[in-house]
Amino acid sequence: MTKIEAIIQPNRFEIVKEALMELGVEGMTVSEVRGHGRQKGHTEKYRGREYDVDLLPKIKIELVLDGNLADAAVDAIIKNASTGKIGDGKIFLSKVDEVIRIRNQERGLAAL
Repeated sequence: MTKIEAIIQPNRFEIVKEALMELGVEGMTVSEVRGHGRQKGHTEKYRGREYDVDLLPKIKIELVLDGNLADAAVDAIIKNASTGKIGDGKIFLSKVDEVIRIRNQERGLAAL
């Protein structure tokens, strides 16, 4: 099993979510987060004053999927989240040894 953590632009979330659901992804955890990478934020004006916005809003999607579905999900995220510009986001993959459903103690793929 593979855990996928994707940090994407908020305006790309609905498109990515729909693509994942079409693949058969049944569950995901979504968080609104703030951060920056190489772009280091930007400057905005409010009531005539300039200020730096160094932590930009992002969406973090977390999924735990089995082998082939994980590969397809990564491809779908890349295809639908990419604008080709700096700040598109990142995807982190890590191995998951075990999953346990709390309600009935199911383990492994059955718990997903």
